[in-house]
Amino acid sequence: MKEVIFETLKKLNFTEYEAKAYLTLLEESPLTGYAVAKNSGVPRSKIYEVLDSLTVRGDILVSPGNTPQYTPVPAKELIKNRRREAEENFELAEKSLAEFERSANDRENIWNITGRNEILDKVKECILSAKKRILLEVWKEEFEELESELRQAEKRGVNVTIIAYGEIESDFANVYLHYMGHEITEEYGGRWIVISADDSEVVAGIVSLGKDSRAAWTRHVGLVMPITEVMIHDLYLMEVMERHRDLLEESFGENLVNLRRKFSIHPDFKKHYVK
Repeated sequence: MKEVIFETLKKLNFTEYEAKAYLTLLEESPLTGYAVAKNSGVPRSKIYEVLDSLTVRGDILVSPGNTPQYTPVPAKELIKNRRREAEENFELAEKSLAEFERSANDRENIWNITGRNEILDKVKECILSAKKRILLEVWKEEFEELESELRQAEKRGVNVTIIAYGEIESDFANVYLHYMGHEITEEYGGRWIVISADDSEVVAGIVSLGKDSRAAWTRHVGLVMPITEVMIHDLYLMEVMERHRDLLEESFGENLVNLRRKFSIHPDFKKHYVK
């Protein structure tokens, strides 16, 4: 009979010595550690390690004093506790695995978002879930709607860096005013937004077409990595322009217009987004 119970307790994460000590205490208690070792067959050199383990886990109770004595948690209570722990573990596993599955799927997909408000809602989600770094390319109009979430992120310890089109001021973020924000708005006929959160997810799209605004959200590394790197290179260029503007404009024209004309697919700068 005891052998069957030993095997059952092992399935409840008892070691052989723990099972012997617990059954001994069920038969007679309270007992000193010496008595438990003597009655159970657990080596005296191991008994206090075994009893400490059972105590920490809540399977037995110990009385204070010069000679501690031990008593078991009743069998029904032990089973109740184990059942509760198992249910909690199953719930945690179910939630964690579902989240992992969604995350794995998200890493392979690119999701379309339609509508300016819907795009900004997704950007806010990215901001609120960020843990380390936010890179945000944004116009003043959209920044004002995101400022509260960005401030919360900074308070959580997130580094917030903004590439700003238009006069954006902030006392919590690293703001880089783009040297040709107005020209870009005119040149492209609209405003866009790009956010990289923790270098692991990106939202990018046009936000100046109201309900017809379009954006994409993805965790696909094939897009997240290059988009994040483009934003970083924009920061490089703004740092260089701040320090060496006169020299660069001498070579490439005001606001580097000659470079823009050279590499733009619309050299006349008449590119416009359509609905």
